[in-house]
Amino acid sequence: MRSRITLKEVSARAGVSYQTVSKLLNHQVHLSQETEERIWQAVEELGYKPNLIARSLRSRRSHLIGYSWAPTHPDQVNPILDHFLQAMVQEAENTGYHLMAFPFRPGAEWTDAYRDLIDTNRVDGFVVSSVEYNDPRILFLLEQNFPFVAFGRSNPDMDFPFVDVDGAAGMRMVVNHLVEQGHQKIAILTWPSSSRVGQNRMEGIRSAMVAANLSTPAEWIAQGDGDYQFGSQAAQSWLDRPAEKRPTAIIAFNDSMAVGAMHAIQSRGLCVGEDIAVTGFDDTPMAPYLSPSLTSVRQPTWQIGERVMSMLLSILDGTPLENTHQLVDPQLIVRDSSRRVHRQTR
Repeated sequence: MRSRITLKEVSARAGVSYQTVSKLLNHQVHLSQETEERIWQAVEELGYKPNLIARSLRSRRSHLIGYSWAPTHPDQVNPILDHFLQAMVQEAENTGYHLMAFPFRPGAEWTDAYRDLIDTNRVDGFVVSSVEYNDPRILFLLEQNFPFVAFGRSNPDMDFPFVDVDGAAGMRMVVNHLVEQGHQKIAILTWPSSSRVGQNRMEGIRSAMVAANLSTPAEWIAQGDGDYQFGSQAAQSWLDRPAEKRPTAIIAFNDSMAVGAMHAIQSRGLCVGEDIAVTGFDDTPMAPYLSPSLTSVRQPTWQIGERVMSMLLSILDGTPLENTHQLVDPQLIVRDSSRRVHRQTR
């Protein structure tokens, strides 16, 4: 079957920009009679369905916001997602909107559900999270000129409204803290290089290490799935080396890997904090109650959920946004897992 006709196809047939077509269909521009006739002729010939007109009429709005996310294992919880969802739901319901969850289908079919929801006018906009480079959802929604706001950035040349945590700034704070504690041999537990979030955080580590005149050997950078098992296995491999060739601090890109590293260290009879420092990212609810308590970077996920939804509702109401690219600063929460004993007595 023929895929849905896009604004870009209409604009190519009419010989104008797709922004011009969009503005005409939304009654946001006055054009010459000849240009308007050419656009409407292209719309008719191609069979384009101008759903944006229907969505611009309040009586035709669904008052539903679409959102999909990658499911976690049934035995695992995701408190960061829980906070994010609750904040969005509350912000949406304050203005008469509701959140509609739909299945997460990665790969080639990733955009199928989005297309179906747009074509059937079941949602007024989308919130997109877990954004990666060349994200097919972002590319699709931009092509469709459909309202959305993302939690996360993508390629630098892709312009769309987003809210994101400044992960690089968070990691600079971590490195600076470890250096203040006297650490120079710092290892890293990260995700595969294809991870956009991981690359952003790695940029922060590298810049802070350069500023401190330090470097991390390649064998002290472990890339993996980001779970407890990977954190434990990577830390065990470093601990198998002679003491002088081990790192004295480990930066994990999430709390799960950090906990795995902590348990590996303790299984060798070593002290987390005094012998080897460990830090995480996300500041999950378990972090203060671990032994020792875990130093972690806290993401303001509730604030982000509110901002993302507020931005999308402004777009739907036609209210201009003052800032479509919003970076939110994280906070480093220092606890015992990265403190050396003699530092704690100050």
